[in-house]
Amino acid sequence: VIKHLDGICHVYIDAEADPEKAINIAINAKTHRYGVCNAMETLLVHAAVADLLLPTLAQRYGAKGVTLRGCEQTRGIIDCEAATEADWHTEYLAPVLAIRVVADIDAAIDHIARYSSQHTESIVTENYTLARRFLTEVDSSSVMVNASTRFADGFEYGLGAEIGISTDKIHARGPVGLNGLTSQKYIVLGDG
Repeated sequence: VIKHLDGICHVYIDAEADPEKAINIAINAKTHRYGVCNAMETLLVHAAVADLLLPTLAQRYGAKGVTLRGCEQTRGIIDCEAATEADWHTEYLAPVLAIRVVADIDAAIDHIARYSSQHTESIVTENYTLARRFLTEVDSSSVMVNASTRFADGFEYGLGAEIGISTDKIHARGPVGLNGLTSQKYIVLGDG
């Protein structure tokens, strides 16, 4: 059995992110389609850029009818509902987004390790070293740099029709197409 399970996907906007790129990715990751497993459910924003980005993001999300739930630091910057512990565990599949301001990449990776369903996570940064670290340390079936979580899709990955996205590690992980369901059989013929 290959499970196609929860999609609690995260986007982390780093201090060294290009602001326009970060805003466009965060908006697309949440609002392109709400009821899909690769939609972002939690946005993590580095404290150094939170004051700059969150007001614009809140305005753009508000225009699309997205309800925002934020940590205490987020609520000090924008007007939104208070996030609860349950929000970090929730796959909304709806126009609802949880936002947490984090101190650095370590805090972002720690949050993802604790709350992610290991589906898809993305970092927005212009720092190649931090991007490589994120790719290495985040344990999800798809990990991205400067891309929307909505890109995690079997068809987008060139697998043909997607059957599902597995968060398991055995046998298939990530978007699964027909080849991902194929097993091999080894035949050994001996003579002594």
